Amino acid sequence: MKSAKLIDGKVKIIDVNKPVLNAKGAIIKVIGCGLCGSDLVKIKHATKENEQNIILGHEVVGRIEEINTDIKNYKIGDIVALGHHYPCLDTKNCDFCKNKSYSMCPTFKKSNIFPSGFSEYIKVDENHLKYTVYKMNSSLKEDEKAFLEPLSCCIRAIKRAGFEYGIDNKKYNTLTIGLGSIGLLMMKALKAFDVNAYGFDISQDRMNLALEHGFKFDENKKYDCIFLTAGNSKAIKTALDCVINGGKIIVFSSVELDEAGFSNNDIYYRELSIISSYSPGVEDIELSSILLNEKKVDVAKLSTYYSLDNLEQAVNDSFNNKVFKAYIKI
Repeated sequence: MKSAKLIDGKVKIIDVNKPVLNAKGAIIKVIGCGLCGSDLVKIKHATKENEQNIILGHEVVGRIEEINTDIKNYKIGDIVALGHHYPCLDTKNCDFCKNKSYSMCPTFKKSNIFPSGFSEYIKVDENHLKYTVYKMNSSLKEDEKAFLEPLSCCIRAIKRAGFEYGIDNKKYNTLTIGLGSIGLLMMKALKAFDVNAYGFDISQDRMNLALEHGFKFDENKKYDCIFLTAGNSKAIKTALDCVINGGKIIVFSSVELDEAGFSNNDIYYRELSIISSYSPGVEDIELSSILLNEKKVDVAKLSTYYSLDNLEQAVNDSFNNKVFKAYIKI
């Protein structure tokens, strides 16, 4: 079968053996997979020493082709979307899970789909089926279903900021800085959490797109919470200029290693809370499935389709900001 692999710093489509279901779990025929910004980071910073261990693609939509499970609500033919990591959830022996820092759990870091989301078939294990795989509404287009995992990451960040789903959060004003696909998704998720969501980007095209989706920027407003989705340290100044004293800044992006971060005094004298958020917990993936399936978060018409054979072109177009969100049709 075809599968994507990094070879000498380039994305190549190679022939590999189809995974074999030799334990509890499932074989999933991949329908498509979104291209995540984290895939681009992995590609950009790959070395000859680590590229063989890099797994590309995790925003997967597929159809269950084989299954061996004790979980009764799955069957062959189900169309599912999934997350690629799960924690141990052993709150007695794992301090990370006890403190809900799920993405720091060693099990979370070791678990993954096999061999790659950009493959014709993948294998997931029983814990994937238990914690990260969800049947998706047939009325959603396939690229919309692929937003399950990235939306769950946004949900995690919103909860890390202190917002709860299902309560009135309208007194809070938030600003998302960086309006690529994840920034727009963050604002849509904030809206679902009943939080006032605003957005800013140095790109006027992205500002215009955000406005089309109902999100604007008010330069005269100070914001209770900033979501930093721009992978550039220059966005820090905008965050500091826009956040209220005593406010929160949620760091939801990586920057180059040689870029400057927050200065101590900017945080200290204003009593700002700088909070990071990396990946979701299992409950965040569940809520993501609900918000997508019930269309409380609308992700229609955000993706540009590419074939698996054109994955390298999708990567290049994404690096050059020629597309908003790439979806790889398998």
